Amino acid sequence: MNIQFLRSFLLWCAVFNYVLLILWWVLITLAHDFSYRFSSRLIPMSVERFDSLHYAGIIFYKILTILLFVIPCIVLWCIG
Repeated sequence: MNIQFLRSFLLWCAVFNYVLLILWWVLITLAHDFSYRFSSRLIPMSVERFDSLHYAGIIFYKILTILLFVIPCIVLWCIG
């Protein structure tokens, strides 16, 4: 496994994860009522709790994506 392959792999992983983040955000913002009704059938919770859980999840997922894929890709770009 060479640096070029690893750099490309990390870049595509970061792109895929950011696409998932964007889809998650679009689902929560555009289909908020539908997603809340669907989720509240499984786990009863208030709207405020639902919003805070999803926004905290989005932030956590974004931080993990940056730490696990974006930063190593930038480091490999600087090395190579």
